[in-house]
Amino acid sequence: MPQPATLAITSSGTQGAVCLRLAVGGAWSLAAPPDDAARKTAMARLREPGVACVILAAEGLGDWDSTLAIFVAGVVRACRERNLSVDTSGLPAGLTRLVDLSFAVPERAGAARGDARPGLLERIGEAVLALPKPVGSTLDFIGEVAFALYRLASGKADMRRRDLLQFMSESGSSALPIVSLISLLVGLILAFVGAVQLRVFGAQIYVASLVAIAMVRVMGAIMTGITMAGRTGASYAAILGTMQVNEEVDALATMGLRPVEQLVLPRLLALVVMLPLLTVYADLMGMAGGFIVGVFMLDLSPMEYLNATREAMTMANVWIGITHGAVFGVVVALCGCYHGMRCGRSAAAVGAATTAAVVSGIVSIIVCTAFITVACEVLGI
Repeated sequence: MPQPATLAITSSGTQGAVCLRLAVGGAWSLAAPPDDAARKTAMARLREPGVACVILAAEGLGDWDSTLAIFVAGVVRACRERNLSVDTSGLPAGLTRLVDLSFAVPERAGAARGDARPGLLERIGEAVLALPKPVGSTLDFIGEVAFALYRLASGKADMRRRDLLQFMSESGSSALPIVSLISLLVGLILAFVGAVQLRVFGAQIYVASLVAIAMVRVMGAIMTGITMAGRTGASYAAILGTMQVNEEVDALATMGLRPVEQLVLPRLLALVVMLPLLTVYADLMGMAGGFIVGVFMLDLSPMEYLNATREAMTMANVWIGITHGAVFGVVVALCGCYHGMRCGRSAAAVGAATTAAVVSGIVSIIVCTAFITVACEVLGI
């Protein structure tokens, strides 16, 4: 077994004319580097007052590589900067030649890196690299999806049209029963809550306006988005997570296919197309729930209720609701696919990914709703 690297420091001479002797021994290599403390001590001794000369010698030196050459070159450079005499005759000939070669060509003026402030792109890159790992992973996934959309627009994507139609069916017509039930009940609840206060003033007819505006503008989209986050977003995370466990995603990459284009892109497009349509359907079901309360419990005539609903409806509110639905489709799909594609390799990881997809999807929906509401208020719509 090779001996560890050693560095012995001795001094001789009188005060004001001290001569330091640095003796290197053992194996100096990158695999087993010498003690940093000894090297720092040696460099510090060179700066002491009264040092006049330095002697470098080898005592029991074994195998060595660039680690020793760098140390010796640093000692020689420090001696030249302080105008100290340095003796390297006690070192191996090959090491001496390497050190002499490093000083054979003088350093070009301005070649050394200055302390200039880095550029804007460099600062942005450093800031991105310093982000926490989850943030960097999310940005990386969004970048992959954006590139897949670019390839789709240019006609080069590997996405299969059959998969898109299948996911549209699964996230569209298959979701109608649960969306119908929830939207109908939400319409009933809004009508009941409004009727409690409006009945006091004899203004039951405004229940129709309340339900129509609330459902069309935001509530229909929110309830549909939350429903799809728990239904479709969780399904995406579970399916893609199971594919990760079974190494099916790795198999696609091995065959030269892009997993994001094969697995994520059709799911994303399916939700972006179907969720606005489901939002419109949820609006109608919510207004139907309000109609039931208004006609059968508030003694309003059907035509009276329908006319009040029609007068309260505006295309601006309709388009705001559809915009909510489109944004929620992107959010739910990205959350479900992200946690599925970044899933671990165990059954527990699949469960954790599914839970994270639902939670992050619902939170993202609420956050996006807040931003859109503020934007509409600022724009006056």
